[in-house]
Amino acid sequence: MAKVDTSLVAHLPLFAGVTPEAMDEILREARSARYPKNSAIFEQGADAQSFFLLLHGHVRAAKTTPTGEQIVVRYVAPGETFGLAMAIGAARYPATAMAVDDSVVLIWPNSAWPRLVERFPALAANTLQTVGTRLQESHTRILEMSTQQVEQRIAHALLRLAKQSGKKLDHGIEIDFPISRQDIAQMTGTTLHTVSRILSAWESQGLVESGRQRIILRDPHGIVVLAERSPDSGAA
Repeated sequence: MAKVDTSLVAHLPLFAGVTPEAMDEILREARSARYPKNSAIFEQGADAQSFFLLLHGHVRAAKTTPTGEQIVVRYVAPGETFGLAMAIGAARYPATAMAVDDSVVLIWPNSAWPRLVERFPALAANTLQTVGTRLQESHTRILEMSTQQVEQRIAHALLRLAKQSGKKLDHGIEIDFPISRQDIAQMTGTTLHTVSRILSAWESQGLVESGRQRIILRDPHGIVVLAERSPDSGAA
């Protein structure tokens, strides 16, 4: 592969505390690949042969339950690692990774992982921190599903996406990748009908603007108020 300019990736969490010389060696083990919109990077249940760093675009990680239900686990933004099955001792990918827009990734073979973490302990520490953060995110979402009404769950999901991949506009914050109402439903454990009803109501109140695979938070503070509303405050 063409040599990656280390200045483009040195600031990323994966390389925190890694020297330029070590980074050169780590990057020599990787190859780059492009994935067009709506193409699969890996499939749930496939042998975990590689791990990935997203350089450009966005990736949706989704899991299919034994009953066939689709659950959106998370969205991956540029600069984030994914496919870290080797870091948790998994032999297969636990979810499917799909490019939601044209994406560019760096790919390392899992066979390089033991050698890299032995030579560069910071790489192992940074990956472990990422896994820990993702685990905390999962716990937060489980708590939301157990204790919050659907309006709150949708509000929290939109705020997380805006924080991760928001683009400031004159009239709000746009979630800067294609996302549908069905995606929001699969993130929040509800139905497309319920998400459509709630977003339509919020649109009429001036809180959001939504179109085909496009969502803008016109009143982010209003969404925060909805997210933090207590169950006994009269929310439907």
